[in-house]
Amino acid sequence: MIRKEPYATEKEIKERVIHYNDIPLLELAPGSKTHLIAGEQAVLSILTMSANSYFPIHQHEAEQIMIVLEGHLEHIIDGKIYHVGKGDVVILPSNIPHGAYIGDVDCRVIDIFAPPRQDLVTKAKEVAINR
Repeated sequence: MIRKEPYATEKEIKERVIHYNDIPLLELAPGSKTHLIAGEQAVLSILTMSANSYFPIHQHEAEQIMIVLEGHLEHIIDGKIYHVGKGDVVILPSNIPHGAYIGDVDCRVIDIFAPPRQDLVTKAKEVAINR
């Protein structure tokens, strides 16, 4: 296949591409660790929650979309439990109380927050991953 566009320079690649293994691991709650990337309009969290752990109830201004990659959890949303597992996508509106009981295996999810959660932006800046 013939490519019409020029290839990115090394400088351009460094501005736009981060290798997953280079993103520091941060603890968000006991038993929950994330690789965190903060952009100008959204925050991405690649989160692993340990088996049989608990993610405390909390809420935030940002809308949250969670994609379950592995495992399962009982997601507490506005006082009700939702059983979700691999392949499920959960949409959480702004300011809704939520937390989770993690099942008997580790649970890995991708969380997207928009607009960016400032507490997570601050954590990302602390490890120089803010972009």
